[in-house]
Amino acid sequence: MQDLKHLSRKKHFSAFRFFGFYRSNRKIKDSGERTVLRLPIPVGKRREQLKHILLFLAIVLALTPICALVYQKSPHVVRTVTLWLHSHSTPDIKAAEAAKPPASGSFESAVRLFDTAVVNDGQLTARSAGGDTLHYTIKDDLQKRVHDFMAQKQVPFGVFVAIEPSTGRILAMTSYSAVDPQWAQSAFFDLYPMASLFKIIIASAALENKKITPQTVVEFRGAPYSENPRYWDISPRGNNNRMDVGYAMGKSINPVYGRVANNIVGKASVMEYVHKFGFNQALFPGVPVKASKTSDPQPGHALMLMGAGLDHEVKISPLHAAVIMGAIANQGRMMVPTLTDKVVSAAGTEKDGHKPRELRRLVSPETAASLTQMLSNTVTRGTSRRAFHDRQGRPMLAGIDIAAKTGSIDGISPKGHYSWFAAYAPAHEPRIALVALVINQDRWKIKSAQVGEQALEEFFRH
Repeated sequence: MQDLKHLSRKKHFSAFRFFGFYRSNRKIKDSGERTVLRLPIPVGKRREQLKHILLFLAIVLALTPICALVYQKSPHVVRTVTLWLHSHSTPDIKAAEAAKPPASGSFESAVRLFDTAVVNDGQLTARSAGGDTLHYTIKDDLQKRVHDFMAQKQVPFGVFVAIEPSTGRILAMTSYSAVDPQWAQSAFFDLYPMASLFKIIIASAALENKKITPQTVVEFRGAPYSENPRYWDISPRGNNNRMDVGYAMGKSINPVYGRVANNIVGKASVMEYVHKFGFNQALFPGVPVKASKTSDPQPGHALMLMGAGLDHEVKISPLHAAVIMGAIANQGRMMVPTLTDKVVSAAGTEKDGHKPRELRRLVSPETAASLTQMLSNTVTRGTSRRAFHDRQGRPMLAGIDIAAKTGSIDGISPKGHYSWFAAYAPAHEPRIALVALVINQDRWKIKSAQVGEQALEEFFRH
């Protein structure tokens, strides 16, 4: 398996530069000859230099008691400066700390060893340098099905993460790039424009604050996929478009969620739930994932764009997105993600066994149920209907309800059209939550919903 290849190899970054402070001490020489009885009085240019020196000495003498007072009254300031200087003068100590191998059961250790993993009796395992055996949570058949599908379709850039909602166990984590294999090494942990997946956060804020229900109708103007909020405000003369927020979620209608964000929820509540969902903070300690981030939009058009998922500065990692979907599937409880079920020592003693841990609560169970109702429209009559139904309109996964959300936006790193698919199933008794991101370039290869369909078909095949 090459899915996480090279991630386990430690990368050395020249992240810190050390600045030297150079001093230039000039020795002032007397031009006059020193005698016992008198000193020559400087004139002209030398007199001006002497004035400057005396002025400097006077300033130093005047500031000396002030500096002493600061030292006495604010020792923490001096201590901070001292620590800063110490941190920049001991690179060897920092390098030694960074070189220490992580604990065997840690997420980082599991990532490092993944490319050495082998399948034994259906269980993916890897051996650490210390002789410990890591037992992974990965389902090898699911992982292989998704990776092979992306490779077969030669997607320019593709990444997939699947999680067990109730435990946080990672069931699959794979990536592929026909353009830049180096990109695939850290694709799970890097940030990409979130697009319309952000509509889930807007809906959560509105539902939690009792501003809407799944049946609430919102009026708007403009085309359903308009990207210009100047045309979304309603006309007082009537003749506005009307749509309930549940159907608008499935169809990913930009004006509806732009107006929900700006006119119904408001900036304060939007930013409150941005933080609650884990943006602009280190959410997963010990996991080599970048912190998802958002902008700070002004009320009005900027907030509308954010609500509609059109703010390119709202960025998320595929791992974080999968954990969010797992939380909604888990009645609003976000679980700590893990790659290992257990670690067994060389002597055969089990240690570091996985115990599910709740990280935080995102929404109430009632809100999670309402979100499930709204997200179920995506596959039945929304943006992913074609990916999950054959040409006769029959569902490809009969008997399995799916709650899902799609997202679509242009991006520059890497350059292309970003296609998101996030889902969990079965919708009312979830066993899997997943996120797929496909970045197409000049020619479209596949949509991310097709990756999701392949994954769910494989997962529920047994």
